Order: sequence, then structure tokens, then C-alpha cells
Amino acid sequence: MSEFLDELRWRGLIAQTTDEQALSTALDNAPLTVYAGFDPTAASLHAGHLVPLLTLRRFQQAGHRPIVLAGGATGLIGDPSGRSSERVLNTPEKVRELVEKLRPQLAKFVDFEQGAILANNLDWTANISALDFLRDVGKHFPVTQMMARESVSARINSGGLSYTEFSYQLLQANDYLQLYRDQNCRLQIGGNDQWGNITAGLDYIRRVTANEGGHAHALTLPLLTNASGEKFGKSTGGGSVWLDPDLTSPYAWYQFWFNTDDRDVVSRLKTFTFLDRKEIEELEAAVAERPAARLAQRRLAEEMTTLVHGADETAAVTAASGALFGRGELGGLPADTLRAALAEAGLHEVSGELPSVAALFQASGLAASLSEARRTVREGGAYVNNTKVTDGEAPPSREELLHGRWLVLRRGKRTVAGVEVKA
Repeated sequence: MSEFLDELRWRGLIAQTTDEQALSTALDNAPLTVYAGFDPTAASLHAGHLVPLLTLRRFQQAGHRPIVLAGGATGLIGDPSGRSSERVLNTPEKVRELVEKLRPQLAKFVDFEQGAILANNLDWTANISALDFLRDVGKHFPVTQMMARESVSARINSGGLSYTEFSYQLLQANDYLQLYRDQNCRLQIGGNDQWGNITAGLDYIRRVTANEGGHAHALTLPLLTNASGEKFGKSTGGGSVWLDPDLTSPYAWYQFWFNTDDRDVVSRLKTFTFLDRKEIEELEAAVAERPAARLAQRRLAEEMTTLVHGADETAAVTAASGALFGRGELGGLPADTLRAALAEAGLHEVSGELPSVAALFQASGLAASLSEARRTVREGGAYVNNTKVTDGEAPPSREELLHGRWLVLRRGKRTVAGVEVKA
């Protein structure tokens, strides 16, 4: 078996393959061209998209050629996989706009100077007429086989499926054939919910190239959940964790990975980082022996923040994380990093005159009542901007406001909240 496939399996990156031995032989015999598709359904990729994107990167590091496919055509239709109802279709103008927003994100994870390709399936789909598509593509797809695919049958059983989304698998299959012919692409990867769509492409290639002996491969990646069974990639508030820093700040991104459950952190290190086995096994031992130190989570968060946002942002967010809890200077933090950190901790807004410290502790949720806040001050557990408070009835001074706007409140060593003073 291919060493590379062994590595993917160890990292938990193989759910299904059509013929693992044949794929292993193909990977060992010559560089293989492999693709994954990404439909533009939002203005940013989210954390879950990193599973196929980083797998493409692993293929390239192993000497193979990745194709990152932006779904300018398929994004107009909507994939029924993993959905219980019809997708609201975006306009062609909106899909073009979303493709342009996703291009730079897709381009960050593979090396185009080393042969990687960024493609858009609208380039070969836009000019096909409906009649030509039905004659040249549709005739190769038995309806009974299409109906049997899990993504289709699940939707039909849950309430119905339009012809538009029913046809999605034909478009994706045609993508595979086009890349097979134009780029000698022999492998498509995707999430395990894409198995039916990918194998539809394999069947299409086999039928169209029967006289040529055409052959291609499929490999799907597991759909990740956390130890509680929840779908991976959601923040504690329930929303997606985005790669775009304007949608998910680098600080919030760091905290998402840092908050990984002990039961999940080793598998996340394998799936998302490029750390070698020895280091991951050392971190696994640290989780077992010293879980409170959260060494594995810290390394995961640092690796993922550097990968997506760069080393400078990683340094900024780790400095902010330490400073909020008294392990660094708050005054030197950039305003946007401080704001993002306080938003994650919980930010209470104040207008007009500043109330007393005790009132701020109550209003921010650090104390349940004024009497509890006053008691915290008396016991030496109340801090404003990392300075111990001795008078809970006095308001903070305007000079204490960080960047003229914010205060960091802390109760004890581990409980933090922010205050934003509006003009």
C-alpha cells in the first residue's frame, strides 16, 4: 500500500475509495492530478472547507498536482447533499461575486508556482445549450441509478427534490470528465456526502471513454463531528467559523481551535496540521498526562491561526490572550485585536458617565449582584486592566480607557469581561 495513503489513513482522512489498491498503484507509479470542488454559497470559506483544501495540499507535498475548482456553474444550481430542503438560488451576478471572493482563499492553500491549478466550471458549462447537455451528457445517466444515490433518495424521502437539484450530479460528473480530458485528472476528492456525485463522474467517464479504457478514482473524506456528535465548524454561538477575518476575527479563530475538547484534539491535529507523527504522539501523551496544561490545544490553535492568518496575527492573538489574564501588557495590544478579544470574552457597552467598578462587575456579568461585586473587591479578586481594585465604589478614570474606549475587567485569574465606553 502507498505510504501516502497510509499517511492519509493515519490522519483519519479516508472514508471511502473505489479501489484502494488501484489508487495506491497509481499514486506510486507517477504524479497524479487530483481535484476538489468548492461551490460559492457564502462570502467566505469556513473551517470545514479546510479538510479537502488541506488534503489537496498534502497531495501536492507528496509530488502530485492539485486542481482547486470554484463552482461558478454548480453554484448556480445547488447541491442537494446534506440538505433537507431546497436551496434558495443566488442570482448569476451574486454567484460571480462570491466566486471572486473565494478565489484568494482557495489560492492560499496550494502552490500555483509548483503546478497547482485554479479552475472555474463555468468556463466549460456556460456555453452548453440545454439540448446539447441533455443529448450529450444526460443520455449517459440511468434515472434509476440517479434515484438510488443517497443524496437524492434522502431528499425525496424527506419531502421532495426539484429537477434543478436532481440534475446537480450531472453537472459535477461533467466537471470530472472535462478535467479528465483537459488536465489528465484521475482523482476527485470530497466530503463523504459527495460519494454519490463523485462516483456518478466515474461512471460517466467509464461510459464515454469505454473505447479508450478510461479509468479514474474517487476518495472521500470523513464528515467531522465533535465528541458530542455536533457538526464540526460551528462556534459556541452556533454560527460558522469563517476564514475571512472580517467575519471571524483571528482572535475568535484562535479561540475556536484552543477550545477543542480533549477527546477531539489529537484527531484535529492529525486532520488539520502538518505536524509529524512524533510530535503529535508527544502532544497526545501530554493530553493524557497533563490535560489542564492544554498544550495540544495551544499548539493546534497556533498552527491553524498561522496557516490561515499568518504568523504576525498568531503573535498578536496569543499576546492578547495572555494579556487579558494578566500575563502581558494590555496597553500594547492593537485596537482591533483587543476589540475582538473582548467581544469573545463578553463586551458590555456603557454610555455617558462611567459607573463604579462594582456596578461594572455586576453589569458585565462578573458578579451576580452589587454586594457580590463589593465582596470580590474586598477579597482582592477584582482587577481593571490587570490592576487590582481596592475601592469598588469609585469609577474608573477616563485615562484608564484602552485606546480611549475599552476596559478589561477580571475576576480572579480566569474570568474576564470587557467594557466599551461609547462617546
